[in-house]
Amino acid sequence: MKVLDFLVQSNEILNDRNNLIKVSPANNETLPEMFPGQFVQILVDNSPEVFLRRPISINYFDKKKNEIWLLIQRVGEGTRKICELKSGETINLMFPLGNSFTIPHKAGNYLLIGGGVGTAPMLFLGQKINEFGIKPDFLLGGKSAADILQQEEFDKYGNLYKTTEDGTSGEKGYVTDHTILKEKKYDYIFTCGPRPMMVAVAKYAKSNVIECEVSLENLMACGFGACLCCTEKTVRGNVCSCTEGPVFNIKELTWLD
Repeated sequence: MKVLDFLVQSNEILNDRNNLIKVSPANNETLPEMFPGQFVQILVDNSPEVFLRRPISINYFDKKKNEIWLLIQRVGEGTRKICELKSGETINLMFPLGNSFTIPHKAGNYLLIGGGVGTAPMLFLGQKINEFGIKPDFLLGGKSAADILQQEEFDKYGNLYKTTEDGTSGEKGYVTDHTILKEKKYDYIFTCGPRPMMVAVAKYAKSNVIECEVSLENLMACGFGACLCCTEKTVRGNVCSCTEGPVFNIKELTWLD
């Protein structure tokens, strides 16, 4: 784990709720290896209302540019202040935190499902899988077309499928309603998003005997297991999802008991 100041290289508004912020070390230090599923904790400066860092998934790690991408949803004072940052300003990150998804090294059918801002780690994971010559399927879900983010980036690494609740992009309905789940047999499913969506995906995976990993979005106040805000009940007892996770195989969780 490192704590480092970063310079904001760019801050792009993707829609009325999400920003894509790209940052690189202020001192030009070479970043350590990072893996899909890991996250950072961002210090929120100049806000008397925000005392705790904000956990944000690593959306992408560009080794050549020594740059981290952060997909941020504006849901409160902390994330709003972060999204107001301008190019050239400084931001402090604690990173990389947590464990990662299992990265497949052999040919197979892999499905990466993201809902809302939970699509963030799916891009990084897809890129890593693609490095082994494997083209995964991405299934992204949102309320409307505006919620399906970074489509051009996902297209670089795999086959993109979409669902929206209002039918404005892709198939109408939830991710678990998409016809690809009926047409194709998968070896492994990876997912991140709202818990009800991940539970539905986990149920589908279990009923079809498919290995499945989920990335939890529990409240992570400290990021290193001290505050006990992010505890999750598992077959081993309660664990901190920031240190034992945030990625878990569904066999470890008690969701489907």
